[in-house]
Amino acid sequence: MDLKQLEYFVRVAELGSFTRAAIELDVAQPALSRQVRLLEVELRQTLLVRNGRGAVPTEAGTILLEHGRGILHQVQRARDDLGRLRGGVSGRVAVGLPSSVARVLTVPLTRAFREALPQAHLSISEGLSGGLQEGLATGRLDIALLYNAQPSRELDISPLLEEDLLLVQARPPGLPEDPPPGPVALMDVAALPLVIPTRPNAIRMHVEAQMADIGARPTVALEIDGVSSILDLVLDGAGCAILSRNALLNSHRPSAYTARQIGAPPLRIRLCLVTSLQRPATPVQKATLDLIREIAPRVVAHA
Repeated sequence: MDLKQLEYFVRVAELGSFTRAAIELDVAQPALSRQVRLLEVELRQTLLVRNGRGAVPTEAGTILLEHGRGILHQVQRARDDLGRLRGGVSGRVAVGLPSSVARVLTVPLTRAFREALPQAHLSISEGLSGGLQEGLATGRLDIALLYNAQPSRELDISPLLEEDLLLVQARPPGLPEDPPPGPVALMDVAALPLVIPTRPNAIRMHVEAQMADIGARPTVALEIDGVSSILDLVLDGAGCAILSRNALLNSHRPSAYTARQIGAPPLRIRLCLVTSLQRPATPVQKATLDLIREIAPRVVAHA
């Protein structure tokens, strides 16, 4: 069995598309299709069902996908272990970050990674919690930071820090930036029109759960997935938002908004460091986890 063919098949199966896999692998789509077909011929099995929406693994393909992930991971570990004989930790690690966290963590993490692991390669992806968790499941990501990650037999979850959630509103004309507005009760926030992500976004679920505890529920004006779009709509007068302070930094004009503490003690959400239990961590992944544990509480909590 050719390792390249196996890698091509696994990537197509994980992404559900020959087109997306060809882009990610940087290979021509006809060549990709030909290699997967040669693998099917060798194994005498149809591995993928091609349809108008992409490609879906057959029963045989699902079995090979499970084995293939393990095989490719072990090959990468062997390469990493052999690479250490040349000195230093080598290999690749893919990290997924919520957009609000990526805004403040990407630069210091990348700088520390290059200094500590000069022979290794780091890739960082931004996304919503659902997409990041899917990336862990498919093997596209090795590490992810997730808000309020829920226990799972497939995930290793460790709390990293807590962030305040703030009520974000458009700043009225003429209102000075200082002093900042005082806290607002969660019950009062429930009565305000909110521009909020769709379920099962972690912040959305957390806000609903906290409001339910006091016998309230949010007044949803609009459901929008995307911090930048939410902030644009708040500025346009569509409603208010509940976001972390770091999310507000994504705006081109942070001074155009007011950010108020919600409740006393303040409403907070837990940020967790998450890896997959389906694949053992490589040395470079372990080193990256240590860097995140060192850097994130310093730059995220105090941004």
